[in-house]
Amino acid sequence: MNGLPYLSRRDMLQRSGQGLGMLGLASLLGESGTARGASESRSPMAPKASHFPGKAKHVIHIFCNGGPSHVDTFDPKPKLTEWAGKELPMENLKTERKTGAALASPYEFRQYGESGIPVSELFKNVAESIDDICVVRSMHADVPNHEPSLMLMNCGDGRLIRPSFGSWLTYGLGTENQNLPGFIAMCPGGYPITETANWRSAFLPGVYQGTYLDTNRKGVDELISNIRNEQLSLEQQRHQLNFVQELNRQHLSERGHDPKLESRIHSLELAYRMQIEASDAFDLSREPEHIHQMYGEGVHARQCLMARRLVERGVRFVQLWHGAGQPWDNHDDLEQNHRRLAGQLDQPLGALLKDLKQRGLLDETLVLWGGEFGRTPVVELPTPGANQGKQNGRDHNHHGFTVWMAGGGVKGGTVYGATDEFGFRAVENRVHVHDLHATMLHLLGFDHERLTYRYSGRDFRLTDVHGHVVEDIIA
Repeated sequence: MNGLPYLSRRDMLQRSGQGLGMLGLASLLGESGTARGASESRSPMAPKASHFPGKAKHVIHIFCNGGPSHVDTFDPKPKLTEWAGKELPMENLKTERKTGAALASPYEFRQYGESGIPVSELFKNVAESIDDICVVRSMHADVPNHEPSLMLMNCGDGRLIRPSFGSWLTYGLGTENQNLPGFIAMCPGGYPITETANWRSAFLPGVYQGTYLDTNRKGVDELISNIRNEQLSLEQQRHQLNFVQELNRQHLSERGHDPKLESRIHSLELAYRMQIEASDAFDLSREPEHIHQMYGEGVHARQCLMARRLVERGVRFVQLWHGAGQPWDNHDDLEQNHRRLAGQLDQPLGALLKDLKQRGLLDETLVLWGGEFGRTPVVELPTPGANQGKQNGRDHNHHGFTVWMAGGGVKGGTVYGATDEFGFRAVENRVHVHDLHATMLHLLGFDHERLTYRYSGRDFRLTDVHGHVVEDIIA
């Protein structure tokens, strides 16, 4: 983590005489389970110092899996209306499928805030906070396929299983609340494409992987299985767990460095502790009526409200997926589908931004919105077996797309970078996904080249051998 040439942080601790699991276990055994924060100084998830003071302490990532269209949301292109139904005066860039003439956006854009940044009617509630938002219109990725692009956006590598951003962050910073997971991924109805690989810790210790919740489930007992023990009191469970952990400690001492066992030791403790705080954190009935009205109805309202409650309680990284599979992948009927999807998200997301700000949490919470790529400014042509044979949707587009960030030290009310006049390719101040990750880590207090973990004979990092911090979007 600190750039040591041959020893990881874990290796250093282990060679000093004790494995990390032993250190964590020593601080956990026999405690009441109510401690929070710095008192867990020897837990693997205890708060840790970053390389330098960061502007952000938490991340909320709203993931519109499937690829939202930038030219229909935050990157207006009047030229598409002028050229609608005509071949562009340039060759269509190669994407996944055959594409044809220009497809104008069916949505109206208008300017918002003092900054006057144009936003589509799809996100009029989000647009009310545009002066707190930095719109990055010059994103680009590597390939126009979901699986590698999802992995690149989440884990920094489109081919191999690597630790996710949330795993790197909890490895580097720990978490402020030892009674809740440091990294939570919510996806209603199941998994996105590439499933749990999006929030796994890979070669990092398993304690840093994301905790998945299916937010179609409403009650705390449905959302988190076995959150309550109806047979044993907390005190009785503590005695039982102490006995089990003593056996685990003996087991670990006989085997030395065993990351899986160390992770299990911590997981058992976390499961015990979650009984105390999870019931409160996920119980939305504790919120006043005006807050419920502010966020609205539906699963995305619940997700966004839970995200605020979690960062409020010290959780480090919260990821909100739109739904199972790839709901924003609108190869057909884009006008209806994007309107439906944005309608589910706009009010809750707009409320989240305002709620974080009114509670003083936006300055320390970095909010990221986007998908794995964008969509073409031209129509996708019918392809047998690939779509429904219509000509009213857009193909994947990794050449140029948009994400936006708010809070956490980002320069609000700004637009960074640009695509060409039709929205096909990023042409001005291009930002690769590695650059986005490097910038986010910088906002959180890390030099992305120094946040490393030694595995299989080399020092790995989220950005691999790439990435540049985009200084111009930092306040």
